[in-house]
Amino acid sequence: MPLVSIIIPCYNEELTIHLLLDAIYSQTFPRTEMEVVIADGMSVDRTRGRVAAFQLEHPDLPVRLVDNPQRVIPAALNRAIRAASGEYILRLDAHSVPHPDYVERCVAALRSGAGDNVGGIWEIRPGGSGWLSRGIAVAASHPLGVGDAHYRHAGQAQAVDTVPFGAYHRSLVERVGFYDERLLTNEDYEFNTRVRQSGGVVWLDPAIRSAYFARPNLVALARQYGRYGFWKARMLRSYPSTLRWRQALPPLFVFSILVLTLLSICIVLFRWVLAAEVLIYLVVLLAAGLQTAFGRKDLSMILSVPLAVATMHLAWGGAFLWSLVAWREANYAT
Repeated sequence: MPLVSIIIPCYNEELTIHLLLDAIYSQTFPRTEMEVVIADGMSVDRTRGRVAAFQLEHPDLPVRLVDNPQRVIPAALNRAIRAASGEYILRLDAHSVPHPDYVERCVAALRSGAGDNVGGIWEIRPGGSGWLSRGIAVAASHPLGVGDAHYRHAGQAQAVDTVPFGAYHRSLVERVGFYDERLLTNEDYEFNTRVRQSGGVVWLDPAIRSAYFARPNLVALARQYGRYGFWKARMLRSYPSTLRWRQALPPLFVFSILVLTLLSICIVLFRWVLAAEVLIYLVVLLAAGLQTAFGRKDLSMILSVPLAVATMHLAWGGAFLWSLVAWREANYAT
């Protein structure tokens, strides 16, 4: 019986699934003590074929596919956990590449009692080619884009609110329950909230590292952060105290722009206030772009980083507000 079950939610990941499986195969942790369970949302590209090819070429690493017809991440994770047989559950995503010692370090942290759910740092890599993709990858780990999200830039091991992916003893699921399938995203944050409320510790160790591929363009980035904002608002219905300042600022900014725009139609003063707020925001974005461009010796960052950060803020903030409005309307209708 394997010691570690690596669970992977997956849907149409033909471009990156082989990178993940190769990285798992190259882990310093013994292959005889690992298994891989991929919960696939009935992919319509070549993902399943690539997994089948890997199984044939690497018979010494057990890899199983389980179907996830619901095509949502928490359902995929729950199906994979139920199909897993390991003592430890370790989640990875199909567009990530763990460092060679990732599994070894996760298991060591769990055995040492550092935390109930342990994880590490994301190293964000471009999800495509070109200047804009590079800027998106940088923005996805820039403090202006993600605030105090420790898993993007922490320098020391510490207890945190959440970690990307996560590794935990199977008994943790028995204690706090499975992932909430009502949430299409933010399921990991919600799970870790229950871990902390049960008295457990979510532990981040920057020595545990994985590469994560950012979205390749602004449209995909907007969709991603729109989902984050929308479902974060829904999660707050059950856990209002989990809202952090970095998450509150985008919806407050978007709300202020909307209100000032409406007021400026009738009152000239608010036009100046609106112009001042937008100007200050643009100056801050430009400063971040200039600093990044000179630090990385890439002049394209002057434009790409501000575009990416603004996309993240507006998509998150707008979707967050829309989620609140839609929820209130639904409650009023009932």
